[in-house]
Amino acid sequence: MTDFDEQGNPILDSRSAEDGPRAWGHVMYGLHALSALSGILTSATIAGAFVFGWPSIIAVIINYATRSQVRGGWLESHWRWQWRTFWFAALWLLVAGLLAATLIGIPAAFMVIVVTGLWVLYRVIRGWLALADRRAMPVPPA
Repeated sequence: MTDFDEQGNPILDSRSAEDGPRAWGHVMYGLHALSALSGILTSATIAGAFVFGWPSIIAVIINYATRSQVRGGWLESHWRWQWRTFWFAALWLLVAGLLAATLIGIPAAFMVIVVTGLWVLYRVIRGWLALADRRAMPVPPA
């Protein structure tokens, strides 16, 4: 039921104004989790499935398309958390690829891929739980 002010205008709860963008946040975390899960359940790596999997790519597109809706609010931290997770994972996979180009660097590349995969899981889980609790993420200022 909607409450009205003295002039008869509906009083909008700040939570209801966030519900649409917050739902997009859940969709994006779900898509990222689906990519990471496919890395766990298939022969792909977690980091590789996260960066190159269609669910995460779709999530990044949604992230960029909807970021103007969250600018200036606590939800903006989740958008930044998600795209930073994606792009830093991509950067670390590039580093792993460069390391793997040499025979000596292959063990180091393997370690970079494993650590990046665990880091991705941590970031997706931590971010999604914080979104469910309506908490902002600790991201550096833009």
